[in-house]
Amino acid sequence: MRSDDADDNAQPLSHYVGASLDRYFESLNGSAPPNDLYRMILEQVERPLFERVLAYNQGNQSRTAAMLGINRGTLRKKLRAYNLDQ
Repeated sequence: MRSDDADDNAQPLSHYVGASLDRYFESLNGSAPPNDLYRMILEQVERPLFERVLAYNQGNQSRTAAMLGINRGTLRKKLRAYNLDQ
């Protein structure tokens, strides 16, 4: 366990998302922002979410779907889309 884990847990996830977005916008440095930011962010968040929750549930898709609050069909579709269905 990292020594700063306690500090990490002190903030809600939205804090880190907001900070990441602030860094992203700063990194644009005057260049044109993307046109499809919403889709881009969802893809960036969904893949690791599915990976980690699936690993936490030791590959059990039923438990993973229940934990995520989605049905198994939706989970399977997302896993295929991110090539996580192997």
